[in-house]
Amino acid sequence: MVPPKPESPNPHPPAAEVTRLLQALSQGQEQVAGELYEILYSELHRMAGFYLAREKSSPTLQPTALVHEAFLRLTAGENREWNNRQHFLAVAARAMRRVLIDAARRRSAGKRGAGARPVSFNEQLDGADERNEYLLALDEALRQLESFSPRQAKLVELRFFTGMTMAEAADVLKISIATAERDWTVARAWLHRQIQRGD
Repeated sequence: MVPPKPESPNPHPPAAEVTRLLQALSQGQEQVAGELYEILYSELHRMAGFYLAREKSSPTLQPTALVHEAFLRLTAGENREWNNRQHFLAVAARAMRRVLIDAARRRSAGKRGAGARPVSFNEQLDGADERNEYLLALDEALRQLESFSPRQAKLVELRFFTGMTMAEAADVLKISIATAERDWTVARAWLHRQIQRGD
């Protein structure tokens, strides 16, 4: 269960405390999930807010809801082996991506008639269909990239879906900033070509 939004989130959680809580949760100590959530909430919320503000991919999904859903998926899953804060945030980025892709797929399915609902004129004008299609195309291209260059795919995920700086993403991936910048340039060009081919 995800606790309510913390009253005063900690913007800079101590690394050792986060690692201790992650290890405890990995060992089945469910009671620490709330404490972990409270400590990491502001970082997770910043990541979610960055993506949603940038893409406006879901007019109904708010950063808090994205954080809640991603955290639930992370802590309820079978694979809960996280080495440290950076590793957890990288996995959280992937969970947020999955939540957003699932929401885009549901909206696209609704557009084709499954569970159809009336769509207002304003919703038609806001470009949600195009953003859903782009998000789904990006997800497919990222899956392809991941099949032959997992590090580049992870870098794109960290930068695009969570707004990490190049330095933060390089730290998570344990590579130099120069390597991250090269990977970023190559991955972006490759993804752009793949998405353009799909149009």
